[in-house]
Amino acid sequence: MSGRLEGRIALVTGASRGIGRAVVERFAQEGAHVVALARTVGALEELDDAIKAAGRSEGATLVPVDLRDLDKINMIGASLHERFGRLDVLASVAGELGGLSPAHHLAPKTWDKTLALDLTVNHRLIRAFDPLLRQAEAGRAIFTTCVRGREPKAYWGLMAAAKAGLEALVKSYAQELEKSALRANLVDPGPCATRLRFQAFPGEPEDAQIAPSDPAVTDLYVRLAEASCVENGVVLTREAP
Repeated sequence: MSGRLEGRIALVTGASRGIGRAVVERFAQEGAHVVALARTVGALEELDDAIKAAGRSEGATLVPVDLRDLDKINMIGASLHERFGRLDVLASVAGELGGLSPAHHLAPKTWDKTLALDLTVNHRLIRAFDPLLRQAEAGRAIFTTCVRGREPKAYWGLMAAAKAGLEALVKSYAQELEKSALRANLVDPGPCATRLRFQAFPGEPEDAQIAPSDPAVTDLYVRLAEASCVENGVVLTREAP
């Protein structure tokens, strides 16, 4: 039986762990060929082994990269154009917490580093991959947000600013796409048992939240990655899909 993403080319950032890895494995399970981006070569190779062990003999295309090296994003776009000529799905999952702190205590270096990955990188992904997504019959761009982007909270100012900026960028981009076949949306996966969650809540039991591989999480990404997706400029949440 064909999967829901059969034959689609999907690029996923943050692919080595957490939600990013779960999305890669689910996309592959649904029939997509995944281009997996992450910083760690060893973790990417483990991911590739897992995909092959699950029955996808072709594995994934592995791209070790630090996305903060922004020029590398353009190089990846050029390589994908040469190899595939299109990109059906962009799923941006990579991100970092940056720490919880009173706003007046946030170190400028922490602010710059976190916004670089959580906001600036996403703009560069749009800039680099928009032409490839438009070459697909049904291009889909998916970005990962959290509730703090819509409901700021004390000590979460850095994350709130990054995600509010991301949501504004993606929703503006989505409006620009209304007369095209390309769609852009966001996923708020809710609390999951990830490294970022443990950084924010170090005393929380490891089993207090669902695993990132839970279908309640990965279904959101699959839904927005399908060619049949009609949503544009929305935030899908686990609580209110």
